[in-house]
Amino acid sequence: MKSGSERIGASFRDPSGFIFKRDGVLYRQVNQSYSDAYEKLISSGVYAALTKAGALIPHTESAEKPADPLLAYKVIQPEPVPFISYPYEWSFTQLKDAALLTLGVTRTALEKGMILKDASAYNIQFINGKPVLIDTLSFDIYQEGAPWDAYRQFCQHFLAPLALASLVDIRLTQLLRVYIDGIPLDLASSLLPGKTKMGLSGLALHIHMHARAQQQYADKAVSQAAAVKISKAALLNLLNSLEKTIQPLKWEPKDTEWGNYYNATNYSDDALKSKGMLVGKFVERVNPKTAWDLGANNGLFSRELSKRGVVTTASDIDPAAVEQNYLAIKSTGERCLLPLVIDLTNPSPAMGWAHSERNSLLERGPVDLVMALALIHHLAISNNVPLETVAEFLASAAKYAIVEFVPKSDSQVKRLLATRKDIFDKYTEAGFETAFSEEFEILEKEPIPGSQRTLYLLRKR
Repeated sequence: MKSGSERIGASFRDPSGFIFKRDGVLYRQVNQSYSDAYEKLISSGVYAALTKAGALIPHTESAEKPADPLLAYKVIQPEPVPFISYPYEWSFTQLKDAALLTLGVTRTALEKGMILKDASAYNIQFINGKPVLIDTLSFDIYQEGAPWDAYRQFCQHFLAPLALASLVDIRLTQLLRVYIDGIPLDLASSLLPGKTKMGLSGLALHIHMHARAQQQYADKAVSQAAAVKISKAALLNLLNSLEKTIQPLKWEPKDTEWGNYYNATNYSDDALKSKGMLVGKFVERVNPKTAWDLGANNGLFSRELSKRGVVTTASDIDPAAVEQNYLAIKSTGERCLLPLVIDLTNPSPAMGWAHSERNSLLERGPVDLVMALALIHHLAISNNVPLETVAEFLASAAKYAIVEFVPKSDSQVKRLLATRKDIFDKYTEAGFETAFSEEFEILEKEPIPGSQRTLYLLRKR
């Protein structure tokens, strides 16, 4: 590795090349072993068609020196991704859209003499509100009669979690945190309803029969599998079959705790409007470029950031709220907002080989501003997280913070305390200010009209 270059752990598995960072800029080295496929990608029109459609991340060829000159063919510089997210953080429709994009990209490549050799969900990122393939080296030259090597990966990364979420329980998408290479098909087969095994339905074929075939041929030589010939027409039919299987899958949020939060909150319409104006005022004073809205629910106040051009990640524990947020983004075409499912009491950890393939939430920061509205009381009272610890976490995430303090006299806090003993002597406005003053200075403090709550603008010390 050339001095001054930092190789990114997420790309170490790919012999075609790898991502590296130098002087804060991200590059991708294309290895000599991938030279023919890279030139085909450009000359065939695959790259031009997909980048024009917004389906593949654009890049420029760079004169930057490679990180590993002995292997290098070219160095390219892809457009930067504002925030890297992972499939276990996506809402149902985000995962579904990523699956359909992967199939569409594969179809386009196949029609132009190439094939997508990798169908990893981790190769997809959400940019400007839409899924985009970011792995330029995941294409290969199509060989007539060759099967689709990425078929199993696609089913494990996309079809299995979508089917389980749709037909069993949305929480099963979190299995993607356990199985970094996708949900094993035999496990998915055992969890899906028995009716999905009947007939020649898409799930019967692509999950249940596929799982049995995996077990049957697990100890067979690779040459036996390679002997099977599949025409291009058959591959296109396979892609169509997968698409027809995925399209009808749906998940409709029902009775989740926070899915209808703003319909059940104790805020009046005027109080919500006043709170939004205060948030907007604080945002304009700080003028951030990037932000995290933690506990964002459906993104109502995240939009006070995104509508001002702040690249904002809006996370919430509730998949229903995040789903609503993403559907709103699809409807309006918003570009600066990324909704994610994240439990702050157990946020996404560093994962994979040597804990380096997938970064933790904090490793993907810091940002300019972190926002925690109607969140502190849930952390401090529902989860017994000391206020000092909350302050430390927020200070590690951003230079500025907008934090809402909700007192014990508020009906929402009374509800939290109704079923447990009040052991939170320090949970007062004065206690909040004392705890947060260890990490932050208070720039502004404003009562939210029509409520008993207070909004703080804080700057990291």
